[in-house]
Amino acid sequence: MILSVEDDIELVGEAADGLAATRLVEELAPHVVLMDVQMPTMDGIEATRRIVQRSDARVVILTTFERDDYLFAALEAGASGFLLKSCSADELVGAIRNVADGHALLAPKMTRSLIDRFTADRRTPAAAEPADHHPALAELTDRERDVLALVAEGKSNAEIAEELVVGTATVKTHVSRILTKLGLRDRVQAVVLAYRSGLVGPPQD
Repeated sequence: MILSVEDDIELVGEAADGLAATRLVEELAPHVVLMDVQMPTMDGIEATRRIVQRSDARVVILTTFERDDYLFAALEAGASGFLLKSCSADELVGAIRNVADGHALLAPKMTRSLIDRFTADRRTPAAAEPADHHPALAELTDRERDVLALVAEGKSNAEIAEELVVGTATVKTHVSRILTKLGLRDRVQAVVLAYRSGLVGPPQD
């Protein structure tokens, strides 16, 4: 009901479980999939993994459960977004539009969990390779590394542009090149890689 009244969103199908969802995606080729987590036959995490591997559809997890393990598993599976069902109708619609445009998003309550997880990992010396030796970052220019680090800190394109004293269009170009060079789908995956690689470390006390 929420989506059907939006002029720029068309609801093309519904599925009762994850397996049915994977089949419908192959048949209907939607741009965005709203995926629950706990379902019979196949859960939403595995369904997300299969959809991302087999199609160009972007998956937004929409769940009741404010659980870190669901968040991390969803991002590992390739989800482009993670929302709680307590979000407003406007937030849901906006999320679909943003993800369809190639962006990524997390429920505000879950963003802190993501950063805490990867900064905690970085406190273990063996948890990540030094950034200068991480093969995934070798393709980036120094400026692209700067931009990636600022993305990982949660800064918007406008904030990055202000800090680096460049135009927002330049920042958008850098972000696009970063995603292409690293083979990433969106900014969420870029944040994960930045923390895991050691490019961004845990905050100092």
